[in-house]
Amino acid sequence: MSLIEASAVSKIYRSGDVEFYALRDISLTIDVREFVAFVGPSGSGKSTLLNLIGCLDHPSSGRLTVMGTDVAALDRKASAHFRGENLGFVFQEFNLVPVLSAYENVEYPLLMVRGWAPEKRHAQVMKLLDAVGMAAQAHKRPDQLSGGQKQRVAVARALVSEPKLVLADEPTANLDHETAHKVIALMKQMRDDYGTTFVFSTHDPKIMQAAERTLMLEDGRLVKEVQA
Repeated sequence: MSLIEASAVSKIYRSGDVEFYALRDISLTIDVREFVAFVGPSGSGKSTLLNLIGCLDHPSSGRLTVMGTDVAALDRKASAHFRGENLGFVFQEFNLVPVLSAYENVEYPLLMVRGWAPEKRHAQVMKLLDAVGMAAQAHKRPDQLSGGQKQRVAVARALVSEPKLVLADEPTANLDHETAHKVIALMKQMRDDYGTTFVFSTHDPKIMQAAERTLMLEDGRLVKEVQA
């Protein structure tokens, strides 16, 4: 069953009279429970495509549906609600809230979109922090953590609400080799346990090797697909 469907999707950025195509006529489908990687050189359109799927931006033309919803038709408020209910994000720059502890950063999505009892929230947050090796640092704020530790907290935050779809932009970029493998294994376990679909934008060979499908972009075009 298709979770994501793109048909002739393009994204154009304009500066004065100049137009720049970040994406050109992208057509693809991604099914439920897939583990998919977008790969390609910097500027190829990987992150732009991830942002469109995640309702962080709108296509300039074409049709894009996520979970049967035409995401281009969502206004800002509806996009935020859709993201909160259905999506998890892992950003390369972490995007942790600086005044919150690691525990509170991971708990935040549950407070926003899940009406869970405090005991259930606590158990879920500590389960995810433990899974990424950060339970002992739960009380620390982001400025007290290394880059790799921040990324592990960001991964736990993305997974804590058991979203249907996780979008990850270079999620292992700041992790050492061993931790990166643990995080990838955790994501695959989440896929197996909860049916979560994972879509990555990455240069990391470890993710490419773990992915079941690799979609290569160049100059905003989808040029190649490799099936594992």
